[in-house]
Parts: sequence; structure tokens; C-alpha cells
Amino acid sequence: MNSWNERFRREDYVYGTNPNVFIADMHKKLKLTGEALAIAEGEGRNAVFLAREGMNVTVWDYAESGLEKANRLARTNDVQLKTELVDLEEAGWAENQWDEIVCVFGHFPKELRMKTLKGVKAAVKPGGYFLSEVYSPYQIPYRSGGPQDQQFLYTPEEFLELFTDWRIVHFFMGEVFRQEGEGHQGLSHVIQFAGQKPADLMKQSEQG
Repeated sequence: MNSWNERFRREDYVYGTNPNVFIADMHKKLKLTGEALAIAEGEGRNAVFLAREGMNVTVWDYAESGLEKANRLARTNDVQLKTELVDLEEAGWAENQWDEIVCVFGHFPKELRMKTLKGVKAAVKPGGYFLSEVYSPYQIPYRSGGPQDQQFLYTPEEFLELFTDWRIVHFFMGEVFRQEGEGHQGLSHVIQFAGQKPADLMKQSEQG
């Protein structure tokens, strides 16, 4: 049984309809264009924002009800999304496909989390970006959202070690205040990451 599919069946939007503040601010700062992928995107709030900013956006989620609501939100905002029912356990990551990939509070067990981050690293085009805001291991006592199980929470090392050969534009771990529907409410402890894939990894390797 897919618990997220059941959760998103409700009429209102669990995490609201506005984009995550970090994603919105960073995307505008970087002035990104082209093809975007939003993974574990749920009801579509971030994807719709990216589409309104002019991106061609594909949404991956494994809750059909979430994808239906994402399309509904897109219609309300006069934009289009390409929605795909994708289980990240079985996701196919084509290399150098996306100008931007975003992941907002997409939490999975460590093995799948690392598999997904490696997939993201491969799938971003040279010169493209990965933007993410997720809960840190310190989030549990805050009780303002997210899993109550440490194995689902990200560590800073998972980003910094895996993306060590990328240009890290922004990295932050600490407290933020979030008001995102009823699902994320209040002071939270997060990790924020914005990284750019080098335009020519091979050349960097040769020079190194």
C-alpha cells in the first residue's frame, strides 16, 4: 500500500501551493533556464513554480494522487507539466539530461537516498544545477515536519562528499522557519544544497 498516495487523496494541498522558499530564491538568483526535473515532488508546488519561471518541467513521484494534484495546480496557474509515475527504486537516470534537478524534502532510507543522489549527479547536464532542501539529523526534536526516523534524514557529508567535484554555490545546515501547508510548520533544522556540475569534468581531470 502506498501511504503517500492515500495522503494526497485529500482535497487540500498537504504542503501548500507555494514553492519552497529556498528553491524559489536560489532558482531566481541563478536565472536558470531549460529542462527541469522535480523528484519526489508530491503535489507539484515546486514544479509549478519552475514552470511559471519558464522551465520545461518533468515531475517524478510514485503517488498517482499527488501527480493528479500537480496537474490540477498547473492548470490553475496556466502552465503545463510532464508528470511521470516513478518509483525511485526503479528510476532510470539518463546521463546529462537535465539543466536543473530539484528535490524538496524527499526522504528515503539511506541506500535509496545514495542511489538517488548518484543518479542526480549523473543526470544533470554539464553546467547544470542540483537544488535541494531536506531535513538534517537534528530535525526530529523540532517536530515541525519530516520523518521521525534517523535513517531517513540526510547528513551534510552525503552532499559534500558525493558532490566534491562540483562547484558548490550554496551549502547550509541550520535552523529555518517554514510554513508549507499543514505538513511543514514552524522552526526546522535543514540542509540546503545548490551545486553546479562542471562544464567539462574530463578537462578538469586532465588538468588535475
